Amino acid sequence: MHVIAAEAAVRDWSMRILLKLVIDCDADAAWRAIHSPRAVAELYGPVLDMDPLDPQGLPPTWTPGDDIPVQLSAVSALPMGRQLIHVSERFVDEPAGRVRIFRDSGIPLSGPLASLDVWDHQMAIAPAPGDPSKTLWRDRLVIGGPTAAALWPVLWTVWQWRATRIRAMAPTWAFDPEPAAASDTDG
Repeated sequence: MHVIAAEAAVRDWSMRILLKLVIDCDADAAWRAIHSPRAVAELYGPVLDMDPLDPQGLPPTWTPGDDIPVQLSAVSALPMGRQLIHVSERFVDEPAGRVRIFRDSGIPLSGPLASLDVWDHQMAIAPAPGDPSKTLWRDRLVIGGPTAAALWPVLWTVWQWRATRIRAMAPTWAFDPEPAAASDTDG
Protein backbone atom coordinates (compact mmCIF):
# COMPACT_ATOMS: atom_id res chain seq x y z
CA MET A 1 0.00 0.00 0.00
CA HIS A 2 2.80 2.38 0.77
CA VAL A 3 4.21 1.94 -2.77
CA ILE A 4 0.85 2.78 -4.38
CA ALA A 5 0.61 6.01 -2.37
CA ALA A 6 4.14 6.99 -3.39
CA GLU A 7 3.38 6.38 -7.08
CA ALA A 8 0.25 8.51 -6.85
CA ALA A 9 2.23 11.33 -5.25
CA VAL A 10 4.81 11.22 -8.06
CA ARG A 11 2.07 11.28 -10.72
CA ASP A 12 0.43 14.30 -9.07
CA TRP A 13 3.68 16.22 -8.69
CA SER A 14 3.78 19.31 -10.86
CA MET A 15 6.40 21.92 -11.63
CA ARG A 16 5.95 25.61 -12.39
CA ILE A 17 7.74 28.16 -14.49
CA LEU A 18 6.83 31.78 -13.78
CA LEU A 19 7.56 35.05 -15.57
CA LYS A 20 6.63 38.55 -14.52
CA LEU A 21 7.47 41.34 -16.97
CA VAL A 22 6.54 44.90 -17.68
CA ILE A 23 6.43 45.28 -21.44
CA ASP A 24 6.34 48.30 -23.70
CA CYS A 25 2.81 48.25 -25.08
CA ASP A 26 -0.60 48.82 -23.56
CA ALA A 27 -2.64 45.93 -22.16
CA ASP A 28 -5.10 45.97 -25.08
CA ALA A 29 -2.26 45.46 -27.57
CA ALA A 30 -0.78 42.62 -25.48
CA TRP A 31 -4.21 40.99 -25.21
CA ARG A 32 -4.64 41.14 -29.00
CA ALA A 33 -1.15 39.68 -29.50
CA ILE A 34 -1.72 36.59 -27.34
CA HIS A 35 -4.88 35.90 -29.35
CA SER A 36 -2.90 36.03 -32.60
CA PRO A 37 -1.44 32.72 -33.85
CA ARG A 38 0.92 34.75 -36.02
CA ALA A 39 2.26 36.77 -33.06
CA VAL A 40 2.64 33.58 -30.99
CA ALA A 41 4.54 31.88 -33.84
CA GLU A 42 6.82 34.93 -34.10
CA LEU A 43 7.61 34.67 -30.38
CA TYR A 44 9.22 31.30 -30.93
CA GLY A 45 10.73 31.92 -34.35
CA PRO A 46 13.23 31.30 -35.75
CA VAL A 47 14.09 28.57 -33.22
CA LEU A 48 10.70 26.86 -33.14
CA ASP A 49 8.11 26.68 -35.92
CA MET A 50 4.42 26.08 -35.30
CA ASP A 51 2.56 24.66 -38.30
CA PRO A 52 -1.16 23.82 -38.37
CA LEU A 53 -2.23 20.20 -38.78
CA ASP A 54 -5.65 21.32 -40.05
CA PRO A 55 -5.54 21.78 -43.86
CA GLN A 56 -7.48 25.04 -43.42
CA GLY A 57 -4.55 26.48 -41.48
CA LEU A 58 -4.51 28.38 -38.22
CA PRO A 59 -7.45 30.61 -37.35
CA PRO A 60 -6.87 34.37 -37.59
CA THR A 61 -7.32 34.58 -33.80
CA TRP A 62 -7.47 32.10 -30.95
CA THR A 63 -10.96 32.07 -29.43
CA PRO A 64 -12.26 30.38 -26.28
CA GLY A 65 -13.13 26.75 -26.96
CA ASP A 66 -10.61 26.34 -29.79
CA ASP A 67 -8.85 22.99 -30.02
CA ILE A 68 -6.06 23.50 -32.53
CA PRO A 69 -3.53 20.73 -33.29
CA VAL A 70 -0.11 21.98 -34.43
CA GLN A 71 3.21 20.47 -35.43
CA LEU A 72 6.28 21.93 -33.72
CA SER A 73 9.69 21.85 -35.41
CA ALA A 74 13.04 23.14 -34.23
CA VAL A 75 15.05 25.28 -36.65
CA SER A 76 12.59 24.44 -39.44
CA ALA A 77 13.81 20.87 -39.79
CA LEU A 78 13.79 18.82 -36.59
CA PRO A 79 10.29 17.56 -35.69
CA MET A 80 9.59 18.28 -32.00
CA GLY A 81 6.14 16.73 -31.86
CA ARG A 82 2.52 17.67 -32.04
CA GLN A 83 0.67 19.81 -29.54
CA LEU A 84 -3.03 20.38 -29.00
CA ILE A 85 -3.73 24.01 -28.11
CA HIS A 86 -6.95 24.38 -26.12
CA VAL A 87 -7.96 28.00 -25.53
CA SER A 88 -9.96 29.50 -22.70
CA GLU A 89 -9.95 32.86 -20.99
CA ARG A 90 -11.23 34.50 -17.85
CA PHE A 91 -11.28 37.90 -16.22
CA VAL A 92 -10.44 38.76 -12.63
CA ASP A 93 -11.09 42.09 -10.94
CA GLU A 94 -8.21 42.96 -8.61
CA PRO A 95 -7.74 46.12 -6.52
CA ALA A 96 -5.36 47.50 -9.18
CA GLY A 97 -7.85 46.80 -12.00
CA ARG A 98 -9.05 44.07 -14.32
CA VAL A 99 -6.73 41.21 -15.21
CA ARG A 100 -7.36 39.26 -18.41
CA ILE A 101 -6.13 35.67 -18.40
CA PHE A 102 -5.51 33.63 -21.54
CA ARG A 103 -5.09 29.90 -20.96
CA ASP A 104 -3.78 27.08 -23.12
CA SER A 105 -4.65 23.85 -21.34
CA GLY A 106 -3.99 21.62 -24.32
CA ILE A 107 -1.49 18.78 -24.14
CA PRO A 108 1.56 17.56 -26.05
CA LEU A 109 0.41 14.75 -28.34
CA SER A 110 3.77 13.41 -29.54
CA GLY A 111 7.47 14.14 -29.27
CA PRO A 112 9.63 14.78 -26.19
CA LEU A 113 6.90 16.64 -24.28
CA ALA A 114 4.27 13.91 -24.77
CA SER A 115 5.41 12.26 -21.53
CA LEU A 116 3.79 15.17 -19.66
CA ASP A 117 0.33 14.56 -18.20
CA VAL A 118 -0.26 18.24 -17.43
CA TRP A 119 0.30 21.31 -19.62
CA ASP A 120 -1.35 24.43 -18.24
CA HIS A 121 -0.06 27.69 -19.67
CA GLN A 122 -1.69 30.89 -18.45
CA MET A 123 -0.83 34.46 -19.41
CA ALA A 124 -2.26 37.27 -17.28
CA ILE A 125 -2.43 40.72 -18.86
CA ALA A 126 -3.06 43.98 -16.96
CA PRO A 127 -2.03 47.62 -17.21
CA ALA A 128 1.34 48.14 -15.52
CA PRO A 129 1.01 49.73 -12.08
CA GLY A 130 1.61 53.45 -12.40
CA ASP A 131 1.89 53.39 -16.21
CA PRO A 132 -1.18 52.31 -18.19
CA SER A 133 0.76 52.73 -21.43
CA LYS A 134 2.69 49.57 -20.46
CA THR A 135 1.57 46.03 -19.61
CA LEU A 136 2.20 43.82 -16.62
CA TRP A 137 2.58 40.37 -18.21
CA ARG A 138 2.51 37.37 -15.90
CA ASP A 139 3.15 34.00 -17.45
CA ARG A 140 2.74 30.66 -15.68
CA LEU A 141 3.42 27.23 -17.10
CA VAL A 142 2.52 24.21 -14.97
CA ILE A 143 3.75 20.83 -16.16
CA GLY A 144 3.26 17.43 -14.61
CA GLY A 145 4.00 13.82 -15.33
CA PRO A 146 6.78 11.31 -14.99
CA THR A 147 9.33 13.46 -16.85
CA ALA A 148 8.32 16.90 -15.54
CA ALA A 149 11.40 17.22 -13.32
CA ALA A 150 13.71 16.28 -16.20
CA LEU A 151 11.98 18.61 -18.68
CA TRP A 152 11.70 21.57 -16.27
CA PRO A 153 15.27 22.92 -16.86
CA VAL A 154 14.79 22.82 -20.64
CA LEU A 155 11.40 24.53 -20.49
CA TRP A 156 12.69 27.07 -17.94
CA THR A 157 15.45 28.01 -20.39
CA VAL A 158 12.94 28.29 -23.25
CA TRP A 159 10.72 30.51 -21.04
CA GLN A 160 13.64 32.85 -20.26
CA TRP A 161 14.33 33.17 -23.97
CA ARG A 162 10.60 33.66 -24.55
CA ALA A 163 10.62 36.54 -22.04
CA THR A 164 13.37 38.21 -24.07
CA ARG A 165 11.31 37.79 -27.24
CA ILE A 166 8.15 39.16 -25.56
CA ARG A 167 10.06 42.26 -24.43
CA ALA A 168 11.56 42.75 -27.89
CA MET A 169 8.31 42.26 -29.80
CA ALA A 170 5.90 44.10 -27.49
CA PRO A 171 6.51 47.56 -29.01
CA THR A 172 5.47 46.17 -32.41
CA TRP A 173 2.17 44.97 -30.98
CA ALA A 174 1.16 48.53 -30.17
CA PHE A 175 0.87 49.40 -33.83
CA ASP A 176 -2.72 49.55 -34.97
CA PRO A 177 -2.91 50.19 -38.71
CA GLU A 178 -5.12 53.03 -39.80
CA PRO A 179 -8.34 51.97 -41.55
CA ALA A 180 -7.91 51.71 -45.29
CA ALA A 181 -8.61 55.01 -47.02
CA ALA A 182 -11.30 55.12 -49.68
CA SER A 183 -9.91 53.85 -52.93
CA ASP A 184 -9.03 56.36 -55.63
CA THR A 185 -10.75 54.10 -58.16
CA ASP A 186 -14.17 54.65 -56.56
CA GLY A 187 -14.98 57.65 -58.57
